[in-house]
Amino acid sequence: MDARPGSAAPWLLRPFQVFGEMVALTAEAAGHLVRGGVEYRQTMEQMAQTGFHSLPLVVMTLGFTGMVMAFHGLQQSAKLQAEQMLGWLVAEAFCRELGPVLASIVVAARVGSAFTAELGTMKVTEQIDALRALATSPARYLVVPRLAACLVMVPVLALAGDVAGILGGYLYATNSQAITGSLYLSSIEDNLAPSTAIAGIAKAIFFGLIIAVVGCHQGMFCRQAAEDVGRATTRSVVFSIVAIFVSDYFLSKLLFRETF
Repeated sequence: MDARPGSAAPWLLRPFQVFGEMVALTAEAAGHLVRGGVEYRQTMEQMAQTGFHSLPLVVMTLGFTGMVMAFHGLQQSAKLQAEQMLGWLVAEAFCRELGPVLASIVVAARVGSAFTAELGTMKVTEQIDALRALATSPARYLVVPRLAACLVMVPVLALAGDVAGILGGYLYATNSQAITGSLYLSSIEDNLAPSTAIAGIAKAIFFGLIIAVVGCHQGMFCRQAAEDVGRATTRSVVFSIVAIFVSDYFLSKLLFRETF
């Protein structure tokens, strides 16, 4: 196969190469994680960066999304005289889709890009090569703490986003005096299945894996040129968001199997 610089072959093979690199990086990091090869101090620092520092942005974003959801939901449910189901409508939408997806997008934009920028800078300054020279696995020292942080904190943020979205809808619905707060909450209690919320959290775990792997891969495999760190950071956010939406479709088909 022609692989000269002017041929199309390298461009055609590049996606497969990137996918293989990410699979290998994930397998190596998972191996260290399973064997207990965790740098606990770094992991706690990454959890703080991923979870605690992202919480205000997630709560604000999803809280206002809940208000918008309640605004449109009231308009449409009024046509069907089903205003009493507004709370369940908002809660169902957030637990199924909006909570895990929007929280993960916030984390991908804020944290995934930071992973790439940090590791990309270390790659350019040859700090990653120095770790290998010291017989220290970069996957264990750099990737495992970030992977563990995302696997733990993204589901927590998704759950916090669910609560913020539902409360945002509650505030709008009660302030508009369309329905009472007790009616809003009782519709959730009567209709929202716990399995729906659990399935949404399961999605968030997978999205956390995507954010960590893509962010770390783009940083560790960028070219050793300062200008490529910025491009890698952009790719990290774009690839993560696209992968979240694509995987969300398949996860929804797998986790929500109702037939109509």
